[in-house]
Amino acid sequence: MNKKIILYCVGFAAFFGPFTQTIYTPILPEIQHDFQTSGFIVNLTISIFTFVLAMMQMVYGPLTDKLGRRRILLPAILLYIVASAGAALSTSIWVLLFFRAVQAAGIAAGSVVATTVIGDLFEGKSLGRSMGTFQTLVTLGPVIGPVVGGFVGGYTGYQGVFWVLTGTGLIMFLANVKLLPETKPEGPERKGFSFSDFTIVLKDRTGIAVILLGFIQYYSFYNFLVFLPNLLASFYGLSAGQKGLVFLPMSLFLVLGSFTGGRLQEKSNPRTFLLITSSLNVLATVLFVILSPVSLPVLIVSISLFGLCLGLSLPVQTTLLARAFTQNRATAIGVYNFFRYLGMAAGPIFGSVFYQLGNRVEFLFAAFLFALTVLFARRQFSKTDRYQLN
Repeated sequence: MNKKIILYCVGFAAFFGPFTQTIYTPILPEIQHDFQTSGFIVNLTISIFTFVLAMMQMVYGPLTDKLGRRRILLPAILLYIVASAGAALSTSIWVLLFFRAVQAAGIAAGSVVATTVIGDLFEGKSLGRSMGTFQTLVTLGPVIGPVVGGFVGGYTGYQGVFWVLTGTGLIMFLANVKLLPETKPEGPERKGFSFSDFTIVLKDRTGIAVILLGFIQYYSFYNFLVFLPNLLASFYGLSAGQKGLVFLPMSLFLVLGSFTGGRLQEKSNPRTFLLITSSLNVLATVLFVILSPVSLPVLIVSISLFGLCLGLSLPVQTTLLARAFTQNRATAIGVYNFFRYLGMAAGPIFGSVFYQLGNRVEFLFAAFLFALTVLFARRQFSKTDRYQLN
């Protein structure tokens, strides 16, 4: 059994969640035109995908712990393949919406199963490094997705985008059929689903600290994604293409941080490392609020720092959860992913309220919540360390 190959195999499945979420965003206007629908309805194809992706994390977590990793992932990928083909053949926007929901229901298993398999196969320093490789693949998804979608969609329309997803989904399925063994540890068979499975994770000090940090990080991150374009237009008069280039350094540093975070955490206490990177995320947000009107290069430095620290912390979070929940690892990862997706949704919603106040208040509010969460996590980690010493 080649663990490295298995790591990339399941990491590929996790990559496809955010990749599928964003792949056709460059051709949304063309989809709106082809189906003769409103911008609101066509944007629902993104929103419904994200919503189902979040909800299914809570479903796949307990199922993966109970039934096994392979028995969940393979049928889920098949469902994704069928839905991708259905989306390509859609004859109305409502049919497309339906198949987007089914797509999300299938590929949602990727992140839960991948993280769980990595926790099953690796330990010690190799666990942290493997989580870093995994998070790098996941963060590449939303970066590469629009690039591929713009290129393919420009030549073939939206149908070609979904046929690409169908074909690559089939490759992903065959690779996992061939290479993925069942890694579920031997032990007593778990009982059926219970909401207590979730409360066990949320009552654990490490669990609740990591989950809330994941939530607030993505809440803040999506504030940048949604509200930064308006700020760039008002302060610096940038075009759409120029705004996209401003986001590029943050994306690249996010990927770089994810790759190096798994390696750096082994040189220090993972909890301490997570608190430091999260505190730097708060600092980067505050610097952005203060310095963003000063100059465009300073603004880019501040958001790049945010992306780097976010990337550095992601492998640490999943490593801590994998170590803390050996018997219900998939459930813990499912809860964690669910709250991360809630952060993605909550950022634009609550940020819109504060955006109306002007003066970058939405970012100040995010920094304030972030700082409170870091203080809460520090308190939980210190209690855990005292308990372990006793």
